[in-house]
Formats: sequence, structure tokens, C-alpha cells
Amino acid sequence: MINKLKPLVLLVFLVVVTVVLISSIYTVDEVEQVIVTQFGKPIGDPVTTAGLKFKVPFIQEVNPIDKRILEWDGPQSDMPTKDKLYISVDLFARWRITDPLQYYLRLRDERSAQSRLDDILGSETRNAVAKHELIEIIRTTKDRVPLRDALLTDARQALDVGALVPISKGRLLVEQEIFREAADKVRVFGIELLDIRFKRINYNESVRPKIYDRMISERRQIAERFLSEGNGEAARIQGNRIRDLNKIQSEAYRAVEEIRGVADATATEIYARAFNQSPEAVEFYEFTRTMQAYKSIISDNTTLLLSTDSDLFKYLKGMTPEEN
Repeated sequence: MINKLKPLVLLVFLVVVTVVLISSIYTVDEVEQVIVTQFGKPIGDPVTTAGLKFKVPFIQEVNPIDKRILEWDGPQSDMPTKDKLYISVDLFARWRITDPLQYYLRLRDERSAQSRLDDILGSETRNAVAKHELIEIIRTTKDRVPLRDALLTDARQALDVGALVPISKGRLLVEQEIFREAADKVRVFGIELLDIRFKRINYNESVRPKIYDRMISERRQIAERFLSEGNGEAARIQGNRIRDLNKIQSEAYRAVEEIRGVADATATEIYARAFNQSPEAVEFYEFTRTMQAYKSIISDNTTLLLSTDSDLFKYLKGMTPEEN
């Protein structure tokens, strides 16, 4: 009977030893750090090196804690600025656990840490936004220089249209202010805050249509100003064009008249030399010129009043009407 029980006892012993051995061994991953607790209380220092570790079986428990850089993505919330404008702010941050023992004693798990970060970062963000005007939060830095259109060559226009409202800080300094205040408060939980940034800043839904209408009105005023200046410039160019055209036409007309006068004088001189060779040539010239004058001034319905000693009348006196 005893010999029959020996294998069974040995098997039970081996099972118990295996269970005890398995319960006393645990592994630590490279991205983890471990807090060993006994009856709910931490025992010893945190285990931060990766590898195979041992603990008291059944009595001690292993509590893994992540040691990677973790993400906090806060909920979008509405808050007022210093100039009484309600905006929706969306933030994100990066953090890690640097004191696992303190972290475990105060927070226990990541869900509690995220909840505490919501409270602290949300509160500090509200405080910072309430102390600054909207332009300080939107603008990146106070040294930012606006881009101006290269077509705006006039310095006065460039200054009026592209000018930015002067600020004292800018969004980067506001983020640093939130970071400094929040980092001190989360450090007591064994957490190191690495970075915090504004992910999105928008107007509150209730005031967004009014803001957009005002922006549209301002841009429309700028567009009308450019249009008015463009129309004035177009009128000036058109006036200069007409003036230059009239000047060119006047100079051309004067040149034509001068050339025509010189040509007439030359022609008269040529005619005079040609017809002044003998009395008969002179008389023939007077006759042809008079005939040309008749052709120009007399038509079917022309009535002439001439004196009897007129040069035009002397050839008409010798004419006899045709008989039918």
C-alpha cells in the first residue's frame, strides 16, 4: 500500500514545487518598471532593470509601471480670454513616470494619472488663457514678421495693410508658462512633464458667426480700398494716355501743315517760274486758275454777287448763253 502511494506523493510534491517556483519568478520588460507589494504595501526599491526576477510566492505581487514617454490628450474645453472672448482650447502633452514608488502610492495606475493630469493641466491652461488676450495666444512669437505682397511697392500701403498688432509674449511663451506651473504640481506624483502644446484654438460656437462676419467685413473694406485705388490709377493712366495721344496728334498735325505749307510754297514758286516766262503765259495761267476757281465755287444752285471790276467776272462778261 505504501509503495503504491509513493508515486502519487511524488507527483503532488512536484506539482507543488512547480507552482511555488512559477509564483516566485517574474520577468521585467525593457519598457517597464516594477513595484513589488506585500499585502498591498510596497516592498523594497522599484525594479527598473529588465530580466528575470524573484519574489516571495503567493504573498508578494508584481505591479508593472510603464517607463516609456506617455501621451496626454486633453478634452477640448471652452474658456474666456482676458479680452472677454470665449475660445475652445485643445491641448496635448507628453509625460513619463520618473518615481515609480511615489507614482504607485499616490495614483496606482495610468487611468488615475490621466485624470489627475486633466485636472492640473486644464486648471493651469484656464489660468494662463484668462491672463492673456486672444492675440497673445494665437500669435506664435512676438517677433513674427508678416508676409507682404511684392506688388505693394508703396511703403504706406504695406504698413497699413500688412501690419500686425504688437504683442508682449506670444503662444510659445504662454505654453512655457503653463508648462512651468503644471510641471511643479505633477512632480509630487512621481511624474515628469516633458512638453505641452496647443493643438487647436478656435472661437466658441456662439461667437464664431459674429467673428467671421467681422473678418469678412474687414477683408471687404480692404478689397474696396484696393479697388478704389486701382480705379484711380486706371483713371490716371487713361488721362495720361489721352493727353499723350492729343499731344502726338497735335504735333503730327503741325508737322503736316508745315510740310503742306512748304509744298504749296514750292508749287507756287514752280508755277510762277513756269507761267512768268511771257505775257501770254501769264494770261494763260490766270485763265486756268480762274477756271479752276469757277469749278470750285459754282454749281447748279449757286448765286454769285460780283462787282463788274472783279477778276472772276471779266471772263464771265464775254460768255454768251447757249441757245436751245
